[in-house]
Amino acid sequence: MAEAHLQPGAVGQLRAVCVEVGDDANVEVENFRFCLEALLDAPPFAGAVPTIVTRPGPDLRLAYLEVDDGRSDD
Repeated sequence: MAEAHLQPGAVGQLRAVCVEVGDDANVEVENFRFCLEALLDAPPFAGAVPTIVTRPGPDLRLAYLEVDDGRSDD
């Protein structure tokens, strides 16, 4: 999803990513955090801040992407 916002020729830089991880999603949160940080440390995502929020339930989903489009009206 982040790559779709940052396709070649697109304006913007990824600033933050938030992922919701359910307690029953069968995801080891600290391992996932390590992988997400490693992914966001490399271009084209370098510098983006990862946030992981734990929730009850089985879901694993992207909560939001924050993209700086370079416009001054934000």
